[in-house]
Amino acid sequence: MATDPARSGRLPAAYLTPGSSSFAEFLGDHAPELLPGRRTPPVTALTTEAPHGTTIVALSFPSGIVMAGDRRATMGNYIAQRDIEKVFHADDYSCVGIAGTAGIAIEMVRLFQVELEHYEKIEGTTMSLEGKANRLAQMIRSNLGMAMQGLAVVPLFAGFDLETDEGRIFSYDITGGRYEEHKFHSVGSGSVFARGALKKLWHDGLSNEDAVLCAVQSLYDAADEDSATGGPDLTRRIFPVVATVTFDGYRRLSDDEVGAYIETVLAGRMQNPGGPPAPLR
Repeated sequence: MATDPARSGRLPAAYLTPGSSSFAEFLGDHAPELLPGRRTPPVTALTTEAPHGTTIVALSFPSGIVMAGDRRATMGNYIAQRDIEKVFHADDYSCVGIAGTAGIAIEMVRLFQVELEHYEKIEGTTMSLEGKANRLAQMIRSNLGMAMQGLAVVPLFAGFDLETDEGRIFSYDITGGRYEEHKFHSVGSGSVFARGALKKLWHDGLSNEDAVLCAVQSLYDAADEDSATGGPDLTRRIFPVVATVTFDGYRRLSDDEVGAYIETVLAGRMQNPGGPPAPLR
């Protein structure tokens, strides 16, 4: 008679069989119902019932990258959540920001985090930044059925490439198409306005502090024009999530640090509501 692993305390055979270093593939073979993209798609679109998150920006500077996201999630014309987090630690040298259907996006990020950690434990080395970007593309591609029903996830991935000694940014479409962006990029409903601000403010040689300020300014411009993007909430002390990734690794700025940048932005906007101007030459 077969032994019940739950009663014997032994791991099932699947856990002891050598296989791929991909945790997502392992899950797909042994428990596919747990994958975000394997859920049964809804009969009708749920774009107004499911909370959605926007806006994410990322930009490079000589020492690495900065990624920042506002804190608002919307459900149709309602504010579903005021303090959602959209920028996450992927591993020691990368981060990922989410835009789109919040629940599926967060679940995908958690799977991505486990995927990277699993690979490192199996292979004994960290996956290359290119490899991480490709793995995330595969996960997005597996969610295509849900995306066609309106439950799309469009992340922004960035990190410090230890092979080339530079920060790199990757964007995606709902089919899993992966594109490397240069200098800066943004995703989400406020991305058009954030990208306009980044075009105006980004320049070669940004310091770490100026890069963070640039990201915060661009999110402020997005919130100024897009109702789905939340601006800084001074009464509740809800500020954007801001993270940097450099040769020293991933670091999330504290609320006090981000608050200091917010105060700088607001002081400037009191004099010029449109934000800092860019030189014409």
